[in-house]
Amino acid sequence: MLVIPMALAGVIFGHLGMGLDFSMPSLLGYVALAGVVVNNSILLVDFIKHEHGGGAGTVAQAAGLAVRARFRAMFLTTTTTVVGLIPILTETSLQAQILIPLVASLVFGLIAASLVVILVLPAVYAILADFGLARIAKDATT
Repeated sequence: MLVIPMALAGVIFGHLGMGLDFSMPSLLGYVALAGVVVNNSILLVDFIKHEHGGGAGTVAQAAGLAVRARFRAMFLTTTTTVVGLIPILTETSLQAQILIPLVASLVFGLIAASLVVILVLPAVYAILADFGLARIAKDATT
């Protein structure tokens, strides 16, 4: 859930960079974005737990292995989504003006959230595990 508020930074900077006001369609785009990025973070945490349960050593080593295992999938889904939304983002017709803030929230928030998932989430999970606040997967037999 750390990714959702961190993605808001990307949404805000994207709106500022494009000169858009934060409006109701922007908020709807942010809500849609939350559903997309939570999936990546849940899968990454699951992969970290699986790698650590499989004997990867420390949680930091397991986090590194999990990011390497999930990077291609996260990069490709982010890239295809962003590239697919760029035509709407660059549209100049009057009819598309209502969708541009929504798409800006999705595009810039997705880019920021992907960076957060790849770089920040494994570090935060390792820190929480050091404090004993993260549950690490046990053997599959127990």
